[in-house]
Amino acid sequence: MVMTNNPIYEESVSSNKTEALFLVFTVLFLILLIWRVNAGGPSILSAAFFLLFTFFFFYSVNYRKLIIRLTSESLKLRFGIFTWTIPLDNVGECRLDDIPVLMRFGGAGIHFMYIRKRYRASFNFLEHPRVVIAFRKKVGIVRDISFSTRRPNELIRLLQNAASAQSAA
Repeated sequence: MVMTNNPIYEESVSSNKTEALFLVFTVLFLILLIWRVNAGGPSILSAAFFLLFTFFFFYSVNYRKLIIRLTSESLKLRFGIFTWTIPLDNVGECRLDDIPVLMRFGGAGIHFMYIRKRYRASFNFLEHPRVVIAFRKKVGIVRDISFSTRRPNELIRLLQNAASAQSAA
């Protein structure tokens, strides 16, 4: 088997709207934290504002860009410090993601949820279409993974071709 790192497909997905939303919440909770500490010193409320500030600061830094990289061996999704690598021999079905509306708008970043009785990891932005991959073998309890892309049809075609070539080898 020949190992290669040459990408078949590479894409960087980002969202100015999502980044702006995270930054607004980061600044809002920083202002509330400063106000609360100045008004009454440390308290449970100031601790809550600090936790929310930290949470949204992490989101605004970590979830700026999703990197999608398809090679002849794997599909790699990198969202900030988090990376998920899917060997192509574990790619089952690959298609456009069609999920209930409430689940579709469940937030940006990395999420875990049940969709149609299957546990799924989701690497997403709200305004981009998503591709879902059903694994041949579960990864822990995860049976599917979905992720945002600007070119879903092209990626699905390339992923299906690469997975077919991998299983034929």
